[in-house]
Amino acid sequence: MRFAILVLLCSALLPAQTSTPKERQKYVKSLSREGQAGIAKLLPYAQDPDVEVRREVVRTTVAIGGAASLAPLTAALADTDEEVVVRAADGLVNFYLPGYWEQGWGGSLKRAGNKLVSRWTDKNDQVVPAHVEARPEVVAALGKVVSGSGPLPARANAARAVGVLRGRGAIDDLIAGLASKDSNLLYESLVALEKIRDPRVAPRIHYLLRDLDEKVQLAALETVGILKNPESVGPLREAYERARNDKVRRGALSALSQIPAEASRPLFTAQLDSSDEWLRAGAAEGIARLGQAGDRAPLRNRFESETKMRARLGQAFGAALLGDAVMGEFDPLRYLVNTLNQKAWKGIAEAYLIELVRNEPIRMALAQVVPAATKPEKLSLAMIFGRSGAPAAAPVLDALAKDSDTDVAREALQALRTLRAMTP
Repeated sequence: MRFAILVLLCSALLPAQTSTPKERQKYVKSLSREGQAGIAKLLPYAQDPDVEVRREVVRTTVAIGGAASLAPLTAALADTDEEVVVRAADGLVNFYLPGYWEQGWGGSLKRAGNKLVSRWTDKNDQVVPAHVEARPEVVAALGKVVSGSGPLPARANAARAVGVLRGRGAIDDLIAGLASKDSNLLYESLVALEKIRDPRVAPRIHYLLRDLDEKVQLAALETVGILKNPESVGPLREAYERARNDKVRRGALSALSQIPAEASRPLFTAQLDSSDEWLRAGAAEGIARLGQAGDRAPLRNRFESETKMRARLGQAFGAALLGDAVMGEFDPLRYLVNTLNQKAWKGIAEAYLIELVRNEPIRMALAQVVPAATKPEKLSLAMIFGRSGAPAAAPVLDALAKDSDTDVAREALQALRTLRAMTP
C-alpha cells in the first residue's frame, strides 16, 4: 500500500522534474484542475527556458483566475515573448472585466511561423464599470509595456488594456506611446486617453489633430472633443478649416460641438442647414450646448421637418437639452427613447440620453416611461440612469432590479453599483 502511494506521488512530481518541454507544458496545463492551489505550482514554470511552457503558464493562470492570478500575470508582462505579454495583458483585464479574454486581441491570436496574426479591429468601446478600480501595480506594469521598446502589437494591446481599465496612473506612458509612428499604437493610446477623460491631457495631443494618417487624426479629434478642454477650440477650428475630406470635417465639427464656446456659434449656424446630415447633427449639438433657450424653437422646427436619421437625432438632442422635456408620441425626447429599439442607431441615442439624464426635468420625464418601456429600452435606460450620477435615480433602478425579465434586473443591479460609485 505504501509503495502504491509512493508511485503515485512520484508520477505526480515527474512532469515537474522532466527536461522535456512537452511534458512540462502538459503538466502546467493539468494544474488548472487544482484551482487556486495550482497558482503556486505554476510560478516556477513562469521562468521556463521554453517559450511554449511560459505561454501555457499564462493560459492556465487565466483559466484558474481569482485575485491570486494578478501577481503572476503582472510579472509576465516583463517576458521577452510577444505572445506571453499580449495574453498576460488580456488576462489582467479579464479579471476586472470577465469575458475580455475571448474578446480581446489575444482571443483571436494565432501563429503563422514566427509571426503573430490576430483579428485586430478598430472596435474599442469596452471599459470597466465605474465601481471597478484596477490595482495601481497592474496599471503601472501595463503602462510600462506601452512606453517600452517591445514589439509594437504588444504595446498597442497594452494601451488598449489601460483604456479598458481607465488606468489614470498610466497617462504619461500613453503620451509616450504617442511618440511612436505605429498607427495601431497611436490609435489605442488616444482611445485610452479618451476613456480616462483627464481634460488636462488635451493640449498635449493637439499636434495629432494634423496627423497625416486619417485613422489617427480622427481618433485625435474625437479624443480632444471628449476631453472638453476650452484650450482645444482654436486647434479644432483649424483642423476643421484644413480638413482634407468630409470625414475629417465631420470629426472636427463634432469635437467642437462638445466644447461650449460662443466663438463657435457662427460655424454651427452656418452648418445647421448643410447638405451633409452629419454636419447638421453636429451643428445642432453645438448650438444646444451653448445653452441659449432661444435656440430651442429653431432646433425643434428642424427636427420636425428633417428626413435623415443622423441629423434628426442631433436635432432631437438639441431641442431636449434646451428644455423640450415633453414625452408625447412625436416629441424629440420620446424619439430618442424609441431609437433605443434600433440596433444601428441606439448607441448614438444612448450617448445623447446619458448627457440629457443629468438634467432633472428630463430625468423625471424619462422615469415616467420606464415601467411601460420595451425590453431594449429598459436595458438601455438602466445603464443611462446608472450613469446619471444623481442619487434620485436610485428608485428607478431599484424598480428595474425587480423586473420579471432577468436580463433587465441584472442590468439594473449593475447600474446601481455604477451609480453608487459615482455618488458620495
